[in-house]
Amino acid sequence: MNTLSSKSEATYSAILGTAYQMAAADGIGKLSLGEVAKRTGISKSGVFSRVGSLEALQGDVLDEYDRRFAEDVFMPSLKLAPGLPRLVAQVERWIARCRDTGPGSGCLYTAGAFEFDDLDGALRDRLQQGVERWRASLRKTVLQAMELGHLRPDTDAEQLVFEIYCLIVGLLHDTRFMRDPAAPGRMMLAFGRLISTYKSFTYQG
Repeated sequence: MNTLSSKSEATYSAILGTAYQMAAADGIGKLSLGEVAKRTGISKSGVFSRVGSLEALQGDVLDEYDRRFAEDVFMPSLKLAPGLPRLVAQVERWIARCRDTGPGSGCLYTAGAFEFDDLDGALRDRLQQGVERWRASLRKTVLQAMELGHLRPDTDAEQLVFEIYCLIVGLLHDTRFMRDPAAPGRMMLAFGRLISTYKSFTYQG
């Protein structure tokens, strides 16, 4: 049973890895069980038996994206002091992630937002929930920075999160579409200028 279980897990990992690469390259809405089967060399029925449905596979791909994103951006920042140092680290690591334009490096949420912005359905809802979770994590860090006196007490946390997210979307546009190698540096300058307008006068960090 252990051997069978290991083989089944390996097969599922191959399916998920292939689907992830496809979604990153072409968009989460372009996934198909038939194409995943073709690329993995597994029968379509074999793929279906392990993922249940296309919708379930799309959800699994987004879950995997969330896991990798948290591992790259949010988890390392927890080693730093809470407040502004942690917020800056999160944004810096997010910028570094956006700098990668290699295969499989696309942002599923940004691409998905444009792909599904005028549509309704479970996949659109799942995409929106993912973005809301990211923003909630940023907002938590912003609120900590306010509580610790790093940011002004009159800081509008929702507004600051909105502005950071807009900068990230602009960075992705100029990095991936405009192919501008200077975009990450411009993003850092813009973020630094943004934070300077919110920083508490008493914070020396």
